[in-house]
Amino acid sequence: MDDAQRDVVAFLSDPSSYPPGVGPVNIIETHASIVFLAGAHAYKLKRAVKYSYLDFSTVARRRAACTAELRLNRRTAPQLYLEVRAIGRRADGGIVWGRPGGDRQGDPSGDPGGPLDFVVVMRRFDQPDLLENVASTGGLSVPLCHALSAHIAGFHDKAEQCLDRGGNSAMAELVQTNIGVLRDCRSADFAAARLDRIEDGLRNELARVGALLDERREAGKVRRCHGDLHLRNICLVDGRPLLFDCVEFSEELASVDVLYDLAFLLMDLGHRGHRGLANLILNRYLDLTGEDDGLAAMPLFLSLRAVIRAHVTATMAEHGWGSGDPALVFAEARGYLHEAEAALEELARVCRLATLDSATSYDG
Repeated sequence: MDDAQRDVVAFLSDPSSYPPGVGPVNIIETHASIVFLAGAHAYKLKRAVKYSYLDFSTVARRRAACTAELRLNRRTAPQLYLEVRAIGRRADGGIVWGRPGGDRQGDPSGDPGGPLDFVVVMRRFDQPDLLENVASTGGLSVPLCHALSAHIAGFHDKAEQCLDRGGNSAMAELVQTNIGVLRDCRSADFAAARLDRIEDGLRNELARVGALLDERREAGKVRRCHGDLHLRNICLVDGRPLLFDCVEFSEELASVDVLYDLAFLLMDLGHRGHRGLANLILNRYLDLTGEDDGLAAMPLFLSLRAVIRAHVTATMAEHGWGSGDPALVFAEARGYLHEAEAALEELARVCRLATLDSATSYDG
């Protein structure tokens, strides 16, 4: 983080930067952003970081990402996403809010250099209404899961088709990128042999279902989806589930097979011990969409989603972001790798059983 963004973070962390009466500012950190909860609103700042798959290293890139985030998330949660605001510096060194829409307020003593940074302003919701917290307190009822399935199915149905993205080659690139990041994350102590097994398993799966992935792309099943559809990016508003915080920084990562988009939620539910609810959501989604032809690719999708979550979780711990004990966060990342390997091992087990059944039938 550069000095300018440190000043912006200090400004956003200070209750006096907001209207009177907001009380303490609560902060939520991710590997790509910092969210400041102040009063009735949330202010999301993009970190000044650059990864192999994300580049927020300049003010211009962060502004573009904020604008894209506002537009894309209004597809599913227009009542949450309000505006983009600029933050600038006066000539005396003080930090000042800008006008809605991104331009700093006119100020004779202002810095002519332009805005220091930008934030997405959202309407704040109660943290117990985040689906991660709903799940942890046993609140994921069958009616709620049905409503969530319908919300996702409706969103996917209206999402823009992307005939030039996705498919076998895009998934192969995702495998290479994410396994590479995990190998480079020395602090996480990922077992090299496990990474080798997972990489081999993913590539074997790609060889098995690659043609299917391309067929589904040609059939319009690759769409501009959410891209990061797990329980921390779904909330309840007026008792209804809403998707928020979609991938805004990469058309490649968000223009995916609709079942791969759904797989993130299913993997997350399974990771948290809710496999029955994951099956319920999947079956209801299939009832609503008729996407059964893509089920053969689900082991690949689930495993790769677990790999991605391991990568993101390890990145948080490696940089010391968030409030958790890094040792525990690294352990959680290794747990996601266990999920990734388990999805592939379950497929291998099913295939072996199918082979034995076929041989038995033939011998009989």
